[in-house]
Amino acid sequence: RRASLLARQGQMAKARALLRNHPERRPEDARLKFVAEAQLLREFKEWQKAYDVYGDAVARFPKDTDLIYDQAMMAEKINRIDDMERLFRQVIELKPDHYHAYNALGYSLADRGQRLPEARQLIEKAVAMAPDDAYIRDSLGWVLFKQGEMQKAREVLKDAFEKRPDAEIAAHLGEVLWV
Repeated sequence: RRASLLARQGQMAKARALLRNHPERRPEDARLKFVAEAQLLREFKEWQKAYDVYGDAVARFPKDTDLIYDQAMMAEKINRIDDMERLFRQVIELKPDHYHAYNALGYSLADRGQRLPEARQLIEKAVAMAPDDAYIRDSLGWVLFKQGEMQKAREVLKDAFEKRPDAEIAAHLGEVLWV
């Protein structure tokens, strides 16, 4: 909380130092410090710095799929698409049932209009693992839209929005309806 207050006062360097210098009483404290610092940077939209912190964390905890996933998300924010894809694929390799990684990679490809058949395959794999997840269904609707399958896209997005009336899902549904 103190770090967050310092950051809100424009003292991000002091906030980060406070987190980094916090004593580690348990083995998992080192990981928690990385996560806290990265989350603080994300809150203030300092994507590159957050990406770098996650990189340091992954170097220390190379098999931690949550850290790798979060670094991949930051890679996308800073338009390091090759790194993003490599990191998501690393998550999938380490944890083949990590449906969020399949979905995030597939959605990112679909949103850019790239390799749509592969994007759809990745998202469909995520849907198979988490069929009731509205956000994953939103991704499926979006890739269907990008592939020109308007009727299917509308049905999937409408269903996703009914499950979770979220602004992003609504925006995707609205775009499909507009077209």
